[in-house]
Amino acid sequence: MATTTKRIRVTELDFTEIKNNLKSYLKAQPKFADYNFEGSAINTLLDVLAYNTHYSAVYSNMVANEMFLDSAVKRDSIVSLAKHLGYTPRSSTAPTAVINVTINSPAGSPATLTMPSGTTFSTQVNGTSYSYVTQSDLTIVPSSGVYTFTNVNVKEGTSIRYEYTKDSADFNQRFLIQDDRADTSTLKVSVQNSTTDATTTTFTRAENILDVKDTSEVYFLNAVEDGQYEVTFGDGILGKALSDGNIIVLEYLITNEETSNGAKTFTLSSTVGGTTNATITTVSNSQGGAVRETLDSIKFNAPKYYSSQNRAVTAEDFKVILPKLYGNVDSMQVWGGEDNDPPIYGKVFLSIKPVTGTTLTETTKASITKDILASKTMVSITPEIVDPLYICIMPTINVYWNPNSTTSTGGDIVTKVKDAVTNYYNTEIKNFDSVFRFSKFQKVIDESDVGITSNITTFRIEQHFTAVLNEKYKYTTNFYNPLFTQGAGAPTNLSSTGFYLAGSTNLHFLDDDGAGNVRSYYLEQGTSTRVYTNSQQGSINYTTGQIIVDQLNVTSTVLDNNEVKLYVTPNSNDVVSVRNVLLMINPANVVVNTIVDKVATGESTAGVDYTVSSSHNLSQTGQTTTTSSSISSAGSSSSSSSSSSSSGSSSGSSGSSSGSGY
Repeated sequence: MATTTKRIRVTELDFTEIKNNLKSYLKAQPKFADYNFEGSAINTLLDVLAYNTHYSAVYSNMVANEMFLDSAVKRDSIVSLAKHLGYTPRSSTAPTAVINVTINSPAGSPATLTMPSGTTFSTQVNGTSYSYVTQSDLTIVPSSGVYTFTNVNVKEGTSIRYEYTKDSADFNQRFLIQDDRADTSTLKVSVQNSTTDATTTTFTRAENILDVKDTSEVYFLNAVEDGQYEVTFGDGILGKALSDGNIIVLEYLITNEETSNGAKTFTLSSTVGGTTNATITTVSNSQGGAVRETLDSIKFNAPKYYSSQNRAVTAEDFKVILPKLYGNVDSMQVWGGEDNDPPIYGKVFLSIKPVTGTTLTETTKASITKDILASKTMVSITPEIVDPLYICIMPTINVYWNPNSTTSTGGDIVTKVKDAVTNYYNTEIKNFDSVFRFSKFQKVIDESDVGITSNITTFRIEQHFTAVLNEKYKYTTNFYNPLFTQGAGAPTNLSSTGFYLAGSTNLHFLDDDGAGNVRSYYLEQGTSTRVYTNSQQGSINYTTGQIIVDQLNVTSTVLDNNEVKLYVTPNSNDVVSVRNVLLMINPANVVVNTIVDKVATGESTAGVDYTVSSSHNLSQTGQTTTTSSSISSAGSSSSSSSSSSSSGSSSGSSGSSSGSGY
């Protein structure tokens, strides 16, 4: 009977440990008690045995991991496991643009003019040429002799056509889309009866087997190995079966994915009406191009898609179904009409932050609601897509640091703090359902360098409205967070960038009176004295964050695109993203000041000469007073305070930026 000392240990799978365990086992045998394992040929044999054991253990462990969706790492395994849940990973997505095309002098001035499917347009993005094509035939009747195709959808890519002949004798026959950058949303499947019978039937993709009969002319699409997709057909029970000799035609686009997003100028490359002479105007720049679904996304969405059963009933259902079918979704928020402000029953609201751009075009919104969601939503519920509402957080950070405890310079400190702020934004508040947590924000700043002893951070939040010029107009802006106020007669909170009003040559601004009124004013020439032209230009609700500016007749603004920016200080240092609100931090609006901590360096005795920063946002005073600290290349700090007037803004130190914030 073997003793415990002769048992092989099997808990270690490292090569070295396996070899050591084999040695220990052999040394426990009487025949090898005094054997020199290192200096003999048996050492090589042990290497082989250990290697083989290690190899087998690794392989077995990998196989076990690849059997479960949570632990699988190979794409083929993840795709296969998702297939068991009825989930087909999203393919590459081609960018889409909307254009108007006027054909100049078509041959023969026909009564109707057709732009055929596959008509090609060329464009350039960042010096690289791309081709955009139409996906269907378009026919128009000229209006007053002008041949204009309106709202033409064009997709980027190269048209590919594959033909297969059905052969039941070939048990391994598969109908594959063999390009890993194919956009399956552009796939067209048709079946020709035979080489001698040109009768062709178009098959549609089956999304719900409950609607499929034995005669339904449908196909099924599955993701398979090597990034490919496979088209399958019915068996005569679930979908119409194919016959031997049928010719299967697969047509689709191979796309360059997101690289041509933003294309805005197009030229006709094909012939329409016998001419290439066309005038093209862009309705919406190209957007929506995206790479195929990532492994993490598949692992996250597949189980949720299974639970939704391909029906959009709950908010979570929408969050799973839409990103699967539309690739240009970076973040998404969904809420019912009963949770809207004001409540609108019978609707579900969706807000989408696209991968490219800040908002979706109206054409894209209509396509999503009509082509994607309509068939998956309850009849009594109407989906509506609303644009994200961007609120920009604009911090001013006074960083105290000890040069003696770090190798970083003052400039390095500034860079590290800004990098930390950017990382905080990307990890904490970039998407919907986020909260700007002030204590965490200060913590990441303190931890960005060992030399930082503390920081005093204040911030303002910003929104804007686009002025309707030369017309009295009512503007409603909502921060969806309570705003700071000290009551009537106290320093103001609201500030704005400048604009000109009808009947006046003075540059005007907005502020509040602390009692809920929004006022318009200009600065007296050469002074900082405010001259109010309307003390009831609108209202500000400090509880809800809503600001209304009424009867404002703007003729021009100091910012581009007729924008007027509004700056406020929230009542809480934590800012919440509500419904379609997205919180933003633009690096250009992050102010970092470095101040040497004289207590930490030992330069200050008993706290004398220690530079103190205010923890209150001076912008709320309504004055253009700025407090700043800067550091020289030698590492000494300086502080200054000034009061000035700006021709472009009256927003204070953190609100004077003319950047868009997003």
